[in-house]
Amino acid sequence: MISFMKIYTKTGDGGKTSLFDNSRVWKSNNRIISYGAVDELNSAIGIALTLEGNTILSKVLSQIQNNLFVVGSDLANPDMENQKIRTTKEMIEYLEECIDRLENELTELDSFILPGGSMLSSVLHLARTIARRAETHVVALSQEEKITENAFVYLNRLSDLLFVMARTANKEKNVKDIIWKP
Repeated sequence: MISFMKIYTKTGDGGKTSLFDNSRVWKSNNRIISYGAVDELNSAIGIALTLEGNTILSKVLSQIQNNLFVVGSDLANPDMENQKIRTTKEMIEYLEECIDRLENELTELDSFILPGGSMLSSVLHLARTIARRAETHVVALSQEEKITENAFVYLNRLSDLLFVMARTANKEKNVKDIIWKP
């Protein structure tokens, strides 16, 4: 007989949860809010992947999803001596390389654009805004506790990449970006 681990443990019923080092904190703790926002971002990227065919965007989005698990694990680990599963400069450099490669294929912007166009572009813009919120939570956490600086740098760069990817998605579908008209 195969034994499965139950999804519910009841250990969080009192409003606390465990971190990477097994310490217990309130679920309202900024560390929990931070990696919860990263998890939400990863879910939004999962939605984007359901809309994408087999292109360069899907390969990049899949890599980002894996890297977001690293960022979330990093944020869940308050023991700065423990360097297991930390956000790296290489992860940030990957995002920068993707931005540079994709941006070279786009026309230069001379105005702000509104989120939208194709469905994929809209979802990528949504993911971009979630990335910005996640970054804000991580910065707030960094003001309270020592964390890996690369975590919020990664999220900042990721929001830039998601913007470029949203524009790329519109270009691939021959949909014009929506220019903001003040």
